[in-house]
Amino acid sequence: MPKAYMIVQYQSVAKPERIPEYAKLAGPAVAAYGGKFLVRGVPVKTYEAGKTERTVVIEFPSVEKARAAYEGPEYAKALAALGKDAAVRDMRVVEGVE
Repeated sequence: MPKAYMIVQYQSVAKPERIPEYAKLAGPAVAAYGGKFLVRGVPVKTYEAGKTERTVVIEFPSVEKARAAYEGPEYAKALAALGKDAAVRDMRVVEGVE
């Protein structure tokens, strides 16, 4: 079974003060489903249509685990702490190559 990767690209952050509380809750929520953070930060260089905004890549054992992490009650608490108006993000789950 191939691994899965959750890729998050922040488009904009309107309320940066909410990020620390979100991160405090999101980290354990992701780990509970086998997620491992591979990338967390601002790009050192962008090319083509890249944005210089925060990017996060999380590896999961499977697509099912990645979906369960996002849809689970633990992550719902993190999303509530972030709020709908704090950040605009592009988030996707991609199946890895075996």
